[in-house]
Order: sequence, then C-alpha cells, then structure tokens
Amino acid sequence: MNKSTHFFGQSVFGQLISLIDSSLVKQVVKTHNSDYYTKKFTTSDHLISMLFSSFANCSSLREVAGAMLGLKGKTTHFQLKNIPHRSTLSDANARRSHLVFEEVYYSLYNQYGSVISDSRKIYDWENKLEIIDSSTISLFKDILSCVGRKPSNGKRKGGIKVHTQINLQENVPKLIWFSAATTHDKQFLKHLQLEKGKIAVFDKGYNDYKTFDAFTEQGIYFVTRLKSNASYQAITENDIPDYLDNGVLKDENIEVDVKENGKYLKTTQLRRIAYWDEDNKRCFEFITNLKGMNAGHIALIYKKRWQIELLFKQLKQNFPLKFFLGDNENAIKIQIWCTLIVNLLLTVIHKKVKRKWAFSNLTSFCRLHLFNYIHLTKFLEDPEKDWLKEVDSQLQLNFNSA
Repeated sequence: MNKSTHFFGQSVFGQLISLIDSSLVKQVVKTHNSDYYTKKFTTSDHLISMLFSSFANCSSLREVAGAMLGLKGKTTHFQLKNIPHRSTLSDANARRSHLVFEEVYYSLYNQYGSVISDSRKIYDWENKLEIIDSSTISLFKDILSCVGRKPSNGKRKGGIKVHTQINLQENVPKLIWFSAATTHDKQFLKHLQLEKGKIAVFDKGYNDYKTFDAFTEQGIYFVTRLKSNASYQAITENDIPDYLDNGVLKDENIEVDVKENGKYLKTTQLRRIAYWDEDNKRCFEFITNLKGMNAGHIALIYKKRWQIELLFKQLKQNFPLKFFLGDNENAIKIQIWCTLIVNLLLTVIHKKVKRKWAFSNLTSFCRLHLFNYIHLTKFLEDPEKDWLKEVDSQLQLNFNSA
C-alpha cells in the first residue's frame, strides 16, 4: 500500500494543543505566579492533562492518570514534561487557581476571534446582538448552595450556575460567570460586557427595570419577554404596517415603575410587542427600548436567543460535565474552563475546514484518533482520499495482470 497522504509527524492531540502558543501559557504563569513552589507538575503540564481529560472524555482522576501513562514516548511534540499521578492531579486541581485557566481561555478567545466569527449576516443588527443565558450543572455534593427539596435518601443536589454571554455570530462564550444555583439570574447583568449600540437579548428571568433604565441612558438596547405578573401603563399605540409579519398583534409604548429595594425611584418608558407564534401556537409579549425597529425584527431577535441553548447542548453532549474530577469548587471550575478551551479549539478547527462536519462528528473523530499521526485538517477536508487512491491502485493492478 502507498504511504498515506494524510500521515503527519504530530498526533491529532499534538496538533490541537499546538493551537495554544507556549508564550501565552508562560505569560499567564507569570501574571498569576502559578508555578510558585512547584517542583515538577507545572501549569503547562496541568493544563495539558486537563485538556486531555476533556478530549478523551475521562470520568475520573484514576482514568486520566492511567490513560496518560500510555503516552510515554509520545509527549515530546506537545511539551508535556510530567505525566501526573492521580494524587498529583487532585492536589493541583485543589490548589492552583481556576483563574489561571480562565485567563488562558479569554486569551485564546481574543486570539482566534476573527476565525470563529461568522461574518455572514442578513440584517445589519446581527453583529450587534449579544445573547445572555445561564445553565445549571447539578452536583451531588454540597459544594455550592443546594437546590430543590431534600430527597428521601438525604442527598441534596448542589449546583453551579454558568452564566454566559455570546455574540450571535460566534458559537463560543465571550463572557462566563459562575454562581451557586440559587443565585438569581439578574445578578449577571452587572457583569455584562456591552458597548454602546449593542443589543442584549435574554429571557424574562433577567427582568430588572432599574438596569433597563441604565441601558437606555448608556445607549445599550435590549429585548426580553414581559413577565406575566408585570405592572405597566399603556401610553400610546403604534401603527402596524401591512407589510409586517402577520404574527405582530400589538405594538405600544408603555410606562413602568423603576424601583430599588421596593422603593419607587422613577418611571421609564419601554415598548411592548405582542406576537403570535404560529409554530408553537402561543402568544409572546416582548419589551424593549428599541424604538424605531420593525416589530417583526424584534420578535426575530428573541428567536435568535435559541443559539445559546444549542451551545449549552453542545457542551453537555460532547464533553464530560456529568463527572467531575474533584469535590471542591476550584477543581470544578478548572474542569469547566478546560472544557470551554477544548470547545474553542475544536470550533477553530471546525471553522478552518471547508468541508461541512457536524460538530459532534468532529469531536468524536478527534477523540477516536487522539494519538494517531494524521494531518487533521487535510484529513477532514478529504477523508476518502487515501482509500480511493488505494482502490484505484488495486483496480489498475488487476487490469494489468489480466
């Protein structure tokens, strides 16, 4: 058989890790002094080990340590100097701050922002749209505040809530904030990174009229749903042009009271739009401070919020977020940050390859061939190339022998 045209001198894992420049890690180490008093298991070794656990979908420290023992002789090309024992990795997850891994993630996000961004758009507002939501990861230990009733077995679920902000044209988080599962969603609003002219979209769990009034003063826009028990005063009704989506039932200006700790501060004006969703056979009520935008587009903006739900689904289905490698808050946050880093690296590959692959199929391929020496992007562009080449050779051989 002819030599594979996809053969490469670096494993798939090595190629993925090479997307993280060593100088980036060194800078983060310097900033956080994260190798202080470290004899062998450095920040770089720790990062690579935890990324390996996410790529390989490991469910325990013992599994990570055992699997990595089989890498002896294969670590040169991705600069892993020390393969950890189970206890070493456990201690590192407890002691080395999760902020180190957070900074690695944000540095990579800034580095590959132009790659992961989808420049295609239909409407001018699409590149201004920031989607906000949260997802709760259940924990069966009292690591963070417990949620729900106490079950009959006496084991209450703890939970960590991952508050997330993404840009519509990207499929990776631009901002993450962790809290206990009992924390109200609207607490995330004060952490948002929103510039003037941006449009934030979120569900009604984030409703806070004081924040909405501040958004208006800062030139920041938002779209959300009106709570069923909301109190407001209708002021004027806006005309609904004939060319608009038939789902738009009402478009009016309203006044709501802005309060703080139950005390009245002022009254602010918003816009209320009632929209009938034919697919779901239900009426949605939206509120926004966008005054001049087409009411049908406002309904479409809220529909775009679904993209962040797809991101949460992608993370939970493809990566080990049901099994945690530590029973402390720091270890859990490290694992989540490393999962986000892996998701970002695979998103970069996904964007670079012109051939369309489902993200789950790409993840599975990399997991199965993690230490095979295949040129990743060339193979993904034309996976049948070597097979067809061999078939043609066999056919030619049979023809000549005949």
